[in-house]
Amino acid sequence: MESQILGNRYELIEKLGGGGMSVVYKARCSLLNRFVAVKILRPDFTNDEEFVKRFRIEAQSAASLSHPNIVPIYDVGNEGDIYYIIMECVDGITLKEYINEKGRLPWEEAVNIAIQICSAIKHAHKSHIVHRDIKPHNILLTKEGIAKVTDFGIARAVTSSTITMSGNTIGSVHYFSPEQARGGYTDEKSDLYSLGVVLYEMVTGRVPFDGDIPIAVALKHIQEKPKPPIEINTGIPAGLNDIIMRAMEKDQNLRYQTAHEFLQDLYMIANDPSKRFAGAGAVGDSPTIRVKAVSEEDVMSAQRTTKKNDAKKGKDNKDRATYWAAGIISVIIIAIFAYIGYRIVMPSLMTEKKDFIVGNYVGKNIEEVEEELTLAGIYYETKEEYSDTVDKGIIIDQSIDEGKPLNPGNYTPLVLTVSKGEELIEIQNLRNKERREAEAIIRDLDLVPEIQEQFDEDVPIDRVIKTDPGPDNKVKKGTTVMIYVSKGPEIKMTKVPKLIGKTMMEAKKLLTDANLKMGKILPEESSNYVDKIVDQFPAAGEEVKEGTAVDITFEEKKPAEPVAKTLTVPLADPDDYGDVIKVYIEAIPSDTNKAQVVMNKNVNKEEFPLNIEIPVPEGGYTKIRIYFDDILYNVIDYPYQGVIQPQGHSEDQTQDQEQEQDQDQEGAH
Repeated sequence: MESQILGNRYELIEKLGGGGMSVVYKARCSLLNRFVAVKILRPDFTNDEEFVKRFRIEAQSAASLSHPNIVPIYDVGNEGDIYYIIMECVDGITLKEYINEKGRLPWEEAVNIAIQICSAIKHAHKSHIVHRDIKPHNILLTKEGIAKVTDFGIARAVTSSTITMSGNTIGSVHYFSPEQARGGYTDEKSDLYSLGVVLYEMVTGRVPFDGDIPIAVALKHIQEKPKPPIEINTGIPAGLNDIIMRAMEKDQNLRYQTAHEFLQDLYMIANDPSKRFAGAGAVGDSPTIRVKAVSEEDVMSAQRTTKKNDAKKGKDNKDRATYWAAGIISVIIIAIFAYIGYRIVMPSLMTEKKDFIVGNYVGKNIEEVEEELTLAGIYYETKEEYSDTVDKGIIIDQSIDEGKPLNPGNYTPLVLTVSKGEELIEIQNLRNKERREAEAIIRDLDLVPEIQEQFDEDVPIDRVIKTDPGPDNKVKKGTTVMIYVSKGPEIKMTKVPKLIGKTMMEAKKLLTDANLKMGKILPEESSNYVDKIVDQFPAAGEEVKEGTAVDITFEEKKPAEPVAKTLTVPLADPDDYGDVIKVYIEAIPSDTNKAQVVMNKNVNKEEFPLNIEIPVPEGGYTKIRIYFDDILYNVIDYPYQGVIQPQGHSEDQTQDQEQEQDQDQEGAH
């Protein structure tokens, strides 16, 4: 298909890769003269009119997404029966290739990548677009380490009522959510489950569920609990294990409800690896495929396939499987008989002991009472309440009074209220919050705020500096919390010392002793160690705030006028020159180190020797550079040498002189 042109502008150059749904080519856009990626649907998808219609609508919807972690879609179209999407051509590799190359990733890097993916998902969900195929193969990593999610082409708007299409599900079986595997309703939480699987694979180097056939993997997503990643990679924080297990909860209500919620926990574990989170539960290529929704027939088929595969693994594996099967069957049989004994035999044995007399359980430890009720076959429930007077684990109340008879077969529960101990309230971090807001927060926690004002250099006026007790401390209801509020920086006054007549060093010491600082220095070039100060601002004796800058002025000295002296420039080896010589003479006085052009003109040979007026500073000298016909003729310091002595014009001499010239220029700068 290379060299083919789509849409009269996209010339296919080379194949970049492909998956279960499409093939990707690198192409050049002739209109904008740039490289793009072209994703072309495979024929078995394009033959489905319903899919093609939905694909076009959803791809156009995804084209509206604009986010640094989402590969942008530029165009959607078709050429006959070829349906394609035009996207940004990303220079990088897929996350799957990166995992295969490195194995498990350092947990910090995995969290960073997950944060970028979650940010992209959050942006898409805001536009009511569910990706439905989050997997490492659909995440590109640039050379700069930026993650970009691609393949929103099979995403569909949240307003759709189901992910099924003609009884099939779409996606990649190793990263399926349980509801996708069942062919049920999917929403944003399905993407979050898949992201949990991707994060699991990044930190462990393997997918949580694998199998011989897609249906077997789908069944594991529905039925089995994944092995906690921390048991595979003990180097990850426990909090990260919490995050992954919560994201992979089979019940959608137990997962993260939004990408924002997921993202917040990722940021927290990145900043504080010791953080723990509540709500968590205690592969080769993975192409995007259609999988028929799992049915009873599929389960039987998967079991038959598994048995066939087990048989091929040899006698040892067969014996092992037989051993485990026998063990499992034995456990099931024992459980059945135990259940029958509990439900049928025990009540019949207790017929003679018809009623159980409820005791007084208030004030007793719940563990002791639970043991007694369990042995008696009494159905009970517990609930917990805070108590300021009863220790934790002690029963406060019971729903059935002491002395009342209960039949062990009666399923009306005996409800026991158990003390959670004294309720302790955790102090929040209120630093930098406005005074009234902080007071309201403390009152809402059933605590008593008390304000104490104090000076502070860093916290603005009327903002909280700190609390006592401080953040994360737990206190009883009604506890007084001291809120320290800023009055701003403390203003201290000082007198300006007299600086007139002082040197720079003396002025600096006087200012430091008075807690003042040096301000502007005028003129700048006269602030040496011997110059005297002739003016200052603020004036001596004036009271100012500590830290005020004091400007000082030194006596301005005018530089002496340079003296003009005559320099004789002879011409050595006249035969080496033509009748007319281009003469360029440059003077650099020692007091300014700034070059001045003394002569730049053509001179007849007969006019030599030349007498040139050179400015020489008083007590100093002037460096002279002379060029004949753009070739360095000589460099001298004047007046140390009264008459030019030609140095000749050999190539080596010229190079030495040019090097000396470069060094002089560097010194001047």
